[in-house]
Order: sequence, then structure tokens, then C-alpha cells
Amino acid sequence: MSSQANVPDRSCLLAVDIGNTNIHLGIWYEGEWRYNWRARTVHDKMPDEYAALIRNFLRDREMNFDSISDVVIASVVPSLTTAFAELSLTYIEVDPLIVSSQINTGIKVDVDHPEMVGADRIVNAAAVHRLYGGPAIVIDFGTATTFDVVAVNGDYIGGSIAPGIGISLDALVGRTAQLYKVKLEPPANPIGRNTSEAIQSGMFWGYVGLVEGLVARIRAALPATPEVKIIATGGLAPLFRQHTNVIQAIAPYLTLDGMRIIYDLNR
Repeated sequence: MSSQANVPDRSCLLAVDIGNTNIHLGIWYEGEWRYNWRARTVHDKMPDEYAALIRNFLRDREMNFDSISDVVIASVVPSLTTAFAELSLTYIEVDPLIVSSQINTGIKVDVDHPEMVGADRIVNAAAVHRLYGGPAIVIDFGTATTFDVVAVNGDYIGGSIAPGIGISLDALVGRTAQLYKVKLEPPANPIGRNTSEAIQSGMFWGYVGLVEGLVARIRAALPATPEVKIIATGGLAPLFRQHTNVIQAIAPYLTLDGMRIIYDLNR
């Protein structure tokens, strides 16, 4: 798409989702996510370096910083929150909206310490509340796997945080002398006939058990309510959905959608 022909200057929202492993950037224009990119999270990278990266992403779509009218940032990496805020002010000349429990999110963050809830969990809950309604459980398969609970009235009431399957595999391999990395997929038989299959079985089916077990316990802890919706997002969500019946829907842009919804509420 040509920025000169199809995207007027100062017409796009740039959403920046900063996670511990990846940064997901999305361009919202005329009611849809037109483009999105992923970059590796580098905690000590400078604003100028990320600006060059984003400029290249935009140039590939025949766009530039002038195409962006607004910026919203959701970050779980404080040093990069500052870096991207500086980038937005310096290169895009826009004061970004930074997601936290202190702004209007469209939901009540009803937990003991709202200020400690990660921005990713807030935006996921806001998106599910608006797009699916409560009660719901959001499973986000990221560096950590988070289970976030939206009550029937739309309040965010907490959840669970587990190590992501990737870092679990890294820990297993890093702490053992004879085990090694394998592809994260289910083996043909849960009874592994060799070391690779045994690791795959333990990691994958063990993780399916974690997901199903936590969903069951969270459901049991909720008051009697209408059927609880289970929405999953994150890169491995489609793979896990193939092997468990607890996940009802996959929402690949859920975090970006939550950022857009919160941006609209604060515009």
C-alpha cells in the first residue's frame, strides 16, 4: 500500500506492544490492522536504533513517520517504555498514550495492587470485555503464559502466571547434561520411545495438562455464572487449540485490539 496514494499524512494509529521476548507493532487505519511487524526485544537498545527499525518497516509499505497521527504503548519492559516514548516524541512528534491501570481502560482492575498488573494483562482484559464479554478467561501464550479473568460485570479480577513453554524447555535443557532442545510439538505417542519424543511428550502434554488444570480450577473458583468463555492469544495458541477442547476461540490481535480500544477511550 502506498502512503502517498492511500494513507494521508497523520491518519494512522501506531500500537507498540513491548513484551519480554518480542515487540509487536501494528498500524491501524480505516477500521483494520493494515500492517503488523515483530522485532526482537533488546532491553538496552537505544531509541534511535528502534526508530531506524520502525522507519524501515514503514518504508517497506511506502509509509513514513508522517503517516502516524497517534501512538499507544503497552509495555512490560520499563527501560523500553521510556525508549519508545522518547522515540515517539522525537521522531513522530506525538505524545504517546502509555497503558497502565491509572488511565481509563474501560474496565475496573479489581485486584490488591492494580499498579502492579502488567500492561499486557490489562489490554487483553479490556479487549475481551469489549469484544466477547464476561465471564471469560484469557490465555496468553507468551514468554510467560498468563491466565486473566474477566468477571461477568467486566471487572478484571486477577488470574495466574506460569512459565512459558519456551523458557520451561530452556530451563530443562540448561540444567541437565544430556538433554537437548526439541521442536515444541506433540510426539506421535505420549510414551516417548526415544529421548526427543520423551522431552516432547513431557513438555507439550505436560503443558496441555497445565492449561486444562488451571482453567478447571479458575472456573471452579468463579461464582455461578453463565458459561465462561476461554479466549487464547499468542504465537502458540493455534497449536494448543488443536490438542485441547478448553480453548473456544483464538484472537491473534487481541493485545493490539485492547490497545486500540483503550486509545479510543482516552483520545
